[in-house]
Amino acid sequence: MPAPKALRPFAHREYRVLISALAVSIFGSGMWAVAMVYQVIHLGGGPLELSLVAAAGSVGLVGFLLAGGIAADRIPQRRLIIAVEGANLAVIAAISGLAMAGWLQLWHLAVGAFVLGVGAAFFFPAYSAILPRILPAEDLLAANGVEGSMRPVLQQAAGPAVAGIVVAALSPSHAVTAVAVCHLTAFIILNFLGQHAMDAPVNGAEDGTHATGAERGKSSFLQDLREGVIYTLRTPWLLWTLLWACISVLFLIGPIEVLLPFVVRDQLDGDSRMFGFLLAVMGVGAALGSLLTASLRLPRRYLTVMMVSWGAGSLPVAAVGIMDSFWVLAAALFIWGVTGSVGMVIWGTLLQRRVPPHLLGRVSSLDFFVSLALMPVSMALAGPAAEVLPIWLIFLVAGLVCPIMAVIAMMVARMPDDELAHPLDRAHEVERSTAAGD
Repeated sequence: MPAPKALRPFAHREYRVLISALAVSIFGSGMWAVAMVYQVIHLGGGPLELSLVAAAGSVGLVGFLLAGGIAADRIPQRRLIIAVEGANLAVIAAISGLAMAGWLQLWHLAVGAFVLGVGAAFFFPAYSAILPRILPAEDLLAANGVEGSMRPVLQQAAGPAVAGIVVAALSPSHAVTAVAVCHLTAFIILNFLGQHAMDAPVNGAEDGTHATGAERGKSSFLQDLREGVIYTLRTPWLLWTLLWACISVLFLIGPIEVLLPFVVRDQLDGDSRMFGFLLAVMGVGAALGSLLTASLRLPRRYLTVMMVSWGAGSLPVAAVGIMDSFWVLAAALFIWGVTGSVGMVIWGTLLQRRVPPHLLGRVSSLDFFVSLALMPVSMALAGPAAEVLPIWLIFLVAGLVCPIMAVIAMMVARMPDDELAHPLDRAHEVERSTAAGD
């Protein structure tokens, strides 16, 4: 009996090694999110100090994303991933040692958060680029779905929960030490990645040609960046999906992150526990959506399914500002979580299947960059907007703009025609080749 589609990537040794290390690492990242907060408080810091430490991590991530994408296309991804995990281990171990010795200061935490942010900027483009080297093209959708299911469970739920228990039972420094153990474990596991697998040709990319390492080494940082930007601008489905992502991040993230707590307070008479539960419901939806997508074949109309999932899934958000029932609001956020993750799993797979291998790191980093760069802008604008506009109107506009933009993107980029001209399902590829032969 064949294994379920979602489990097929686990048949490959290199993937088992990589995903095991990633699971441990993101669990540690989830623990760090809580351990860092209480370590700042333990050192006498308040909201300002906590904001500075958190901002240092964001600056490191956003500031180095484009460099991380270029590095992923220049440096062997296996070497880059191992180096990043080694740097994470060194930083967390140093903070743990300083904390245990009683020498830790707030600036140590800020520097550590910055370095961890830089590491993430180099890790994610390399991870995206390495998957097509260790998996056949038909297993990439399932692999992206596994990661999409794993991240909310480990990074947003299990990691923070365990860290909270350790902080309450022992101390923040013990929680930081546990984070260091996670990164040590991930670092050891990653060293079992086979070098020979990294040298294999990439399957499933739309353009299999790529520059050699020596040729890439002759180009400058700006030349590499320009090549990635030009490819994106000249590829309609890619360009218009990124434009949709910019609009959705700008209009949706701020209201959800900043204004939803006030919806809970003013419309539901709820408290922080209710708000936390709603976020958990959204996370569960995201995990289930990723798992569902991983269990199915990549749809023939993959661009249409992706954009419809994102666009239609944003519609319930339009009514968040007028909802007075907890369960209705929970259902709306659950739907948003499910549909958002369905689109994200397909999107990640399309990057790995249709972007030329020698550009995948740069295009992936551009994807992260345009999304992350607008998140703080969206959150910064949400508060002032709520001072002059009713919250229901803000959610209404956010929930309607995204579906409208999805339709515009599909039409301008001619996505329905593009996806039929570039079938990614193996059966459809064979069918198309047979028809061409006739």
